[in-house]
Amino acid sequence: MAQTDMTSATDEIAALAKRFFAGLEAGDKNAVGMCYADDAEIWHNTDGIVQSKADNLGVLDGFFAAVTERRYADARLDVFEDGFVQQHRLLGNLPNGRTLDWPACIVCRVREGKIVRLDEYFDSAGAPSL
Repeated sequence: MAQTDMTSATDEIAALAKRFFAGLEAGDKNAVGMCYADDAEIWHNTDGIVQSKADNLGVLDGFFAAVTERRYADARLDVFEDGFVQQHRLLGNLPNGRTLDWPACIVCRVREGKIVRLDEYFDSAGAPSL
């Protein structure tokens, strides 16, 4: 792949990652869904289960209701030719009045401008009781 082609591809993937995390912060399930391929697989280290796109978007309903004012702090995004990795702290407000501060790493594979595989690694010691 020529350097300009690779730069263009990584720029597009970086834009996808920014749209994805902006949708999560905003609680915009449609925006998040637009970032996933129809056959996307989503895996979390906390349960080891692979979810479909539809299953993951359903879980987000509860997550968005339970964790308000979501934001990503100390985010470090690395973009590659076929995906991206973001390390961050997920901050938000919990129903019990406490503040969520949850370190995580998201590894995504991208094909044709959509996330086809998302592996999410959360610090299970910081997992909130929702």
